[in-house]
Parts: sequence; C-alpha cells; structure tokens
Amino acid sequence: MYNYSEFDESFVRARVAQFSHQVERRIDGSLTEEEFRPLRLMNGLYLQLHAYMLRVAIPYGTLNPRQMRQLAHIAQTWDKGYGHFTTRQNIQFNWPKLSDVPKMLSALADVGMHAIQTSGNCVRNVTADHFAAAAADEIEDPRPYAELLRQWSTDHPEFQFLPRKFKIAITGAAQDRAVTAAHDIGLRIVKNDAGETGFQVLVGGGLGRTPMVAMTVRDFLPVEDLLPYVEAVLSVYNTLGRRDNKYKARIKITLHETGKEEITRMIEARFAELRPLFGGNDQALLADIREAFAPPAFRNAPVDAYDAFYKADPVFRAWADTNLAQHRNDQYAIVTISLKAHGQTPGDATADQMRVMADLAERYGHNELRVSHEQNVILPHVHKSDLPAVHAALMQAGLGTANVGLISDIIACPGMDYCALATARAIPVAQEIATRFDALKLEHDVGPLKIKISGCINACGHHHVGHIGILGLDRAGVENYQITLGGDGTEDAVIGERAGPGFAYDEIVPAIERIVLAYLDLRESPEETFLQAYRRVGLPPFKAALYPGEGNRDAA
Repeated sequence: MYNYSEFDESFVRARVAQFSHQVERRIDGSLTEEEFRPLRLMNGLYLQLHAYMLRVAIPYGTLNPRQMRQLAHIAQTWDKGYGHFTTRQNIQFNWPKLSDVPKMLSALADVGMHAIQTSGNCVRNVTADHFAAAAADEIEDPRPYAELLRQWSTDHPEFQFLPRKFKIAITGAAQDRAVTAAHDIGLRIVKNDAGETGFQVLVGGGLGRTPMVAMTVRDFLPVEDLLPYVEAVLSVYNTLGRRDNKYKARIKITLHETGKEEITRMIEARFAELRPLFGGNDQALLADIREAFAPPAFRNAPVDAYDAFYKADPVFRAWADTNLAQHRNDQYAIVTISLKAHGQTPGDATADQMRVMADLAERYGHNELRVSHEQNVILPHVHKSDLPAVHAALMQAGLGTANVGLISDIIACPGMDYCALATARAIPVAQEIATRFDALKLEHDVGPLKIKISGCINACGHHHVGHIGILGLDRAGVENYQITLGGDGTEDAVIGERAGPGFAYDEIVPAIERIVLAYLDLRESPEETFLQAYRRVGLPPFKAALYPGEGNRDAA
C-alpha cells in the first residue's frame, strides 16, 4: 500500500499546525463559530447534534495494522472508546472535545493519516472496490489510480470551492462492488477489443433528494488520459454548476439541465485543451505509485486442514459460507469481518475490536485491512489454513457474526442519534430488524438481501439502491418511514421503487417482516434471491403484503 512521501508528511504536519492555531483562536473567542465553520470543515470536523464529529479519511478504504491500532488509541484516548466506519470507507469519531482535535490530528499524522477533504465542497475521499487486488473477477487493481486521483485532488487550487461536494469511485472488477453509478464520477476498468486497459467513465450519479443513476460519457478512456479527463469533467462542472441553490448544485442536476450530449461535448473540448498540459508527469507518478501496490508474497501451503474443519464444525461452516469470498489465489480467501452483530450499531467497532483486527491482519493477513462501503472490515488475503484460527479470534472478540450479505448486514446512517440533519432514527430500526429476524431464525433461509436505511433525505444510508430501502422522515413532528423496493447498487444499478405511504416507527419492522414473508411465498426456489423475485413479479404482490386490505392504494 502507499506510504507517505516526504512531501505528504510536511504537507499534513503543516495543516495540523495551522488548524491547531485556528482551534486555539476559536476557544479563546478570537473566532466566532461562523468564522470557524469553514476552517473546521476543511479539516473534517463537523458540529453534530450533541458534539463535534471528526471524520478521518481512509483513502480507497485501505489500512495497515499500525494505522488501525492508532485509530483504536484515538478512540480510547479522546473519544468514547469506539469509532464508526462509514459508507465512504472512512471512520468517524462522534464525541471529541474541540480542544483535543489537534492532538487527534497529530496522532493521525504519526501513522500517515489525516482528515483533509472529508468535508466541504471539494473532491471527497476517493473510494474503491474493497476486494481490490484480491477478487477473482478483477481486471486490474484500481487502487493505484485512486491514489493518483487522491494526490491530484488534494488541495487542488481550482477545486476547493466547487458548487457542491464531489465524489469519485473506482472499480477494477466485472462485479461493481464500489457503487460507481451512484457517484459524481464513476470509473470502471475495462478492456477494449484490442485488449488494452482503460476506463468506462460514468458521470452524474448520486442519491439524496434527487436520486439518479450516472450516465456513461466515455465507453473507453485510455489509462494515460485519466487525470486530464477527470479534470475536464470537474472544470466543466465548476463552470456550469449552480451556486444559487444547494439542492440543485450537484453535477447530476447540471447534467440533467444541460443535457448529456452538450455536457459530453463540453467535457471533450476541455479535455482536448488540458491533455497536452500534463506532459507525461502524471504517468511517471503513476508508475511510482504502482510499485507501492505490489501484491504480497503469497504462501504455498496445503489447505487440507481448512477442508476438514469446514466439514466438522457447523458454526465455522456457516461463517465461511457467508463471510468468505473467492480469492484470485485458490489457496486464499477474502474475509469480511461483520460489524453487524445482531442488535449492535451497524459500522461501530470498539478500540479493543480494532486492535484484534489489526493483530489478525498482521499475523494472518499480509498486513492489510480494508473498510467496505457496506460498513464492514475486510482481510483481503488470508490463507485457507489460517481461517479456523481467524474465526476463533473473531468469535472471541464479538466479530464472528455469520451474516455478510444477509438481512441483518444492514447499512444505516447515524440518523437522529447523532446527526443534526436527520429527521428520524436509523440505528434503532436497523437493530430491531436484525434482532427480529435473528429471533425468527429466517435470515439464512432468506439468503442475500440488502437493506439500507437513511435517517433523512440526504440518503447517507444509500436507501435508494437497497433491495429494501428505508427512508426516515418527519411528518408533522412524527417519524415516518417510507419503503422502496428493487434498488440495486451493482453494475446493473437501478433506483428502488417507492412502495406507498410511510409507516410509523412502531410499524416499520412488522412492515419489513411482511415484505420478507411475501418473498418467501413468492420465490420459485430457494435459489431465487429477493431481487430476482422482485424483478420477476414487480411491486404489486409486495404492495399487497405491505398494505393488507387496502387494494390498489396509490402511493401518497
């Protein structure tokens, strides 16, 4: 993985010193909150419902054990002993004191981390496939390109005050695990007819109050043109994007209002101007970056012990069936560590759990961890003979829940428990759904099913692309939960369809139960997933289950 250069080190240290002085001025009253706000947001510090929140960047979700241990130290020393992993592959600390934030940032800098551009109208943390460099279906590791984009976009003078925040995701695999179509720019590594590697470029995706699936503006972009083309997209957006209405400021609205044909023409014209200015310097930098992402030295050892353990231990077998994914090396597996124990807060990990994950990565995982956009943590390279020991350690730490991809593996934003923007609770709904289906002992029978919950219209929980999406809203001071069905965040991305009127807080879990029971009745075989069944039969039978006795009631 990439390690800080001398330039990175000096840049981040200078930012820490600068912000430390700004914090001192805020505390002594030299700066008002209004004056301080843009300064803290440039350094990832929010003012939430009850306290400040520090959002730490984890570029393309990649961590080493030393960094994970430092996050544990920060959680234990300056927070309440835990951190919250997010859908942007970052981590948030929800309870820091303002006076402690400079110390937290300095501690991050000690291990090559920071909180720069995790907020503000700039290019945010570049995300990537959390199985990168391990997945069997991968064309190429996308992380060197993500690192190139990170270095290019950090403190870019033209793009620090865009019309609105800007998000980029990249995947190098046939299966899109990075939700590229829901980003301002989505990059998919592809090969053309000549066998050359390049990018399919998608622009204008996003969720929030106006959810849209991104449009393809380039079917094939050569690798050497990545930076000038991305800069062209941002340059056009920076010129056209609206600044009079923040709800219409994202590039998806700009594309919709301008038209795909015209905005593509403008991007290509700007690209033609920018391309000669790069002069190959970016490719020299990319070559250096690639060296930092060399694959680990994989072991060659028998896997017989794993096979025997799998057959003999039903608890291990259940975990292996859900939490392991195929690795490109047949002797290895990709391990997803569930941060979704039934009844717990999705995405939270205690300091002790972070240390366990760091220890496992160091001992068994070639010193790598990944944070997924689904709020879990990945050990991308584990030899199969080590899996029983890894599983035993995870079980002891409360991290061995066998539910990845199942109904309790829920994405949920912090909602009204933390967020000042939220209009409804999200965490308790996720907890109650998970515990309800655990009690029913149904989730393994149900099989793959993605539930995503947002506590407001901003859609930080990605509810629009959930197989079942839940949106919490305020209706005259009362929490009301709308349901969408059939969403998908993969390479076949689609926005879910609203089922009808919303449900009160005490009605939402029974409503989800009715949907799931309807699916079990409707499916043609145990192999037919919820999403496949929904695409086959459509909304009407699920709507009938949701609103029994109300016929064809129209959505309100």
